[in-house]
Amino acid sequence: MNLPLAGRAVLVTRPVHQAASLAQSIKAAGGEAVLFPALAIEAVPLAQLDTARAWLRNADAVIFISPNAASFGMAAIGSLPGHARIFALGPGTARALAQAGFHASVVPDGQDSEALLALPELARVDGQRIAIVRGVGGRPLLAQSLKARGADVRYLECYRRVRPQADVAPLLARWQAGGVDAVTVASAETLVNLMDMLGAPGTPLLAATPLFTPHEKIATSARALGLTHALAAPGGDAALVESMIRWFNAHTHR
Repeated sequence: MNLPLAGRAVLVTRPVHQAASLAQSIKAAGGEAVLFPALAIEAVPLAQLDTARAWLRNADAVIFISPNAASFGMAAIGSLPGHARIFALGPGTARALAQAGFHASVVPDGQDSEALLALPELARVDGQRIAIVRGVGGRPLLAQSLKARGADVRYLECYRRVRPQADVAPLLARWQAGGVDAVTVASAETLVNLMDMLGAPGTPLLAATPLFTPHEKIATSARALGLTHALAAPGGDAALVESMIRWFNAHTHR
């Protein structure tokens, strides 16, 4: 019996250290994962974090907004205040914290700042010190909302996202020969990097290929860039793979 993604090649654009789980899920469904990182993650030097780390030692709550924030953040922090409540944005972030020995309250529905702000534990934070562990830059909504609720909020920005240097010619040759059936991107920044790396020769290829993302905001950004085949599949790797399977089934049997 053929597996549901048999004969399909899926471009995986995650950073190298984050691509394995999705690649394995694609392989388990019979597909081929074509690895082409369009985003790289590098740590912010510890010396630049001294002030933020010192402030965090007295925080009442610490929020980690991504798996990268958990892994790079814990590497920079070392330990967390024993009295602090710990929050994780998404199950992947919670797993990364668990590997470091910390239990976190996890956003139950959705994986965005709005869902985190809806947690009852963050409804009344007047006078509390809240640290947000994240990469350099990002959405201001979480900090702004918590400040509006009376909290003293500061960032510990422990990593930065950069565009990798890569030879795109082999990928373009494969794609032009029909060797890429779907694309996955995990952030709008990854998508912009991918488009820049592909350049003019790759733009029509990307536009003609179904694009799968873990969040509707990313799919909306993709459609605004002219990628009309962008679909959102919240729920992790399993949901992404299931979305691909449904798409190919619908477009194969017409």
